[in-house]
Amino acid sequence: MPILHDFDYFKPTTVDETLSLLSRFNNTAILAGGTDLIVNLKQGTATPEAVIDIKGLDELKVIKFENNRLSIGALVTFSELLESEIISEKFPLIMETSKTVGSVGIRNRATMVGNICSAVPSMDSGPPLCVYDADILVRGSGGERKIPVSGWFLEPGETSIKGGEFVTGISIPFPDKKHAGCYVRLGRYAGEDLAQVSIAILARSDNSYRIAFGAVAPVPVRAKQIEALLNGKKLNNSLIQQAKGIVPEEIAPISDIRASKEYRMHIAKVMFERGIKAAVDRLNGHGPEYGANLLE
Repeated sequence: MPILHDFDYFKPTTVDETLSLLSRFNNTAILAGGTDLIVNLKQGTATPEAVIDIKGLDELKVIKFENNRLSIGALVTFSELLESEIISEKFPLIMETSKTVGSVGIRNRATMVGNICSAVPSMDSGPPLCVYDADILVRGSGGERKIPVSGWFLEPGETSIKGGEFVTGISIPFPDKKHAGCYVRLGRYAGEDLAQVSIAILARSDNSYRIAFGAVAPVPVRAKQIEALLNGKKLNNSLIQQAKGIVPEEIAPISDIRASKEYRMHIAKVMFERGIKAAVDRLNGHGPEYGANLLE
């Protein structure tokens, strides 16, 4: 399918040049991996005056860990996250999430920043960033600002970024206690299918938990009621069953081409139980390897 919409194309080499271009046009699109944007351009759902290709901004290609914070630049692909020793050693939950994204070809181009900027309900990056309490780093003419991920997603396809701004990266604090995580994702088939349901779980050594669902509400959902029930308690089957009973109060799935709302509700409970058991087992030094399929 060809792109029929006319637009100006620019490839800046500095952040300042990028900001200058953003200020010149009322309707722009940022091009990084392009796995969503190109589709939208072909379908006519994106009609920008200008496409600004930021792949020339080398400073946005970096993964680094300093002062107990992980920085992921806007141009870092999911394949690069999978290959990073920093990610595998310190943030294996992000590695596990990255492995589920699309296909190898998609992961070679798609970026985590692009994923959260597209803000589709089935995105994979939202839930793990929520359980890590990540910050989204945004640059505009007024300088840089940090937007907590809890305030980033507004509704499907919409974020709290303002005109004239673009995302330069993601900042994730390293948990201050021993921890382990789990990301469970259900799709209809292996490959380039979107999630029907997803869940990210972070378990910590003080018996506190962070839990976030994806694809079962307009935006990623932190399961605050479940967290409050579990926090400070040693996990057992009775507690898990109580928590499963709260799942319908945390999520609001819909029926669409990928699944019915009833199926999503049922499988979300199954995924929660398997995911939290795996996270706690990993915390205790055993359990499935990161990347294992818990739904087989």
